[in-house]
Amino acid sequence: MKATQKETDKALSLLAETSLRIANTMKGVDDALLQAKDHKKSWSANDILAHLRSCVDVWGAEDNPTLPDVHPRQWIMGTDYPAVPFRESFQAFADQREKLLITLRKLSFDDWSRGATIGGRKYTVCSQARRMAKHENEHCEQIEELLKLKNAPAA
Repeated sequence: MKATQKETDKALSLLAETSLRIANTMKGVDDALLQAKDHKKSWSANDILAHLRSCVDVWGAEDNPTLPDVHPRQWIMGTDYPAVPFRESFQAFADQREKLLITLRKLSFDDWSRGATIGGRKYTVCSQARRMAKHENEHCEQIEELLKLKNAPAA
């Protein structure tokens, strides 16, 4: 798939937006709520952030790499991400995101069409950036909803 300027601009914008959305969502939220789970099997806001950090680790890019299809839920088991306090984990995510954006912004337009094989499937830098942005948007909505519900005043 050949990248278009519109697609690359949108991917950069959406990837930059993730950190801002999470930062705005956590403003004024008690640290305990960031860690809280409703049910044993549900995810806390911190668990969702840990998942996003794992996704960035797994979906990082090299030049024409062939990467194993490691699911971020498998990857996370080898990290301490779920145990790291939310605000500390968010800072690590935001720093990691800024480094990714610096790398992506330096790419020439043709570089956005460079490919990788992940788990036997072909991706380009552009398609992978879009994939990440879409996935992160879903999880940002999840964090926003979770914290809105937990932080709502009792009726």
